[in-house]
Amino acid sequence: MANNLQDTTTLHNGVSMPWFGLGVFKVEEGPELENAVKVAIKHGYRSIDTAAIYGNEEGVGRGIRQGLEEAGIGREELFVTSKVWNADLGYESTLAAYETSLKKLDLDYLDLYLIHWPKEGKFKEAWRALETIYKEGRVKAIGVSNFQIHHLEELMVDAEIKPMVNQVEYHPRLTQKELQQYCIQQGIQFEAWSPLMQGQLLDNPELKEIADKYNKSIAQVILRWDLQNGVITIPKSTKEHRIVENANIFDFELTGEDMKQIDSLNQNHRVGPDPDNFDF
Repeated sequence: MANNLQDTTTLHNGVSMPWFGLGVFKVEEGPELENAVKVAIKHGYRSIDTAAIYGNEEGVGRGIRQGLEEAGIGREELFVTSKVWNADLGYESTLAAYETSLKKLDLDYLDLYLIHWPKEGKFKEAWRALETIYKEGRVKAIGVSNFQIHHLEELMVDAEIKPMVNQVEYHPRLTQKELQQYCIQQGIQFEAWSPLMQGQLLDNPELKEIADKYNKSIAQVILRWDLQNGVITIPKSTKEHRIVENANIFDFELTGEDMKQIDSLNQNHRVGPDPDNFDF
């Protein structure tokens, strides 16, 4: 269980990945983005998550450089994730997409590279490309995003290397217990995107009651619940006080009763697309 912001979990290939990081979905290129990344690193974050489709890898790269300088740490102390978009799924096109992401981020390697969505008929070839990059030692870990159990099963029929991470929509309204259990059995680390349900849970009365008990915010309670469930979490924020506040979750622990109560909020409700029914 994570006790501080720099604590890591060990992926099945032995690579250490921070339990907590900064997401930058829907944050456009520009000073706000660069500052958010820089500020997060300065305040102790060691994981930054982006994707090709976010269109902000260059700004993230600039923020990383500024953050490393301000924090006085080396690149090897940071864990950087990006993802290949659907239009680039395929063996050669995924290899090329990886190069493009590296170039935009201005990095020599990524710590984690993910297939963003399980596009049927495409993701197996893309996975072969990820295996190639991994075997060449050019990425520390590889994984998938938004994969359901049947996608993972299909992938692993031909895969030489099992995904190390599955990043999915995960919050108290969408707990995906069966999928998480499957990933645990397979040694695939579960990671949450949209952990705060794009802000839709921040006035929930049941969560508010739990938050008040610990003198914490609802966001802090949800993020703590993620970690106690063994789920890596990457909340997004661009405001310095919020970036600091989100990470201030290592000085309290939810009881088993609290955990059950939060679990019971599940409604299998998605704010993002359905991995079994998307058209992009």
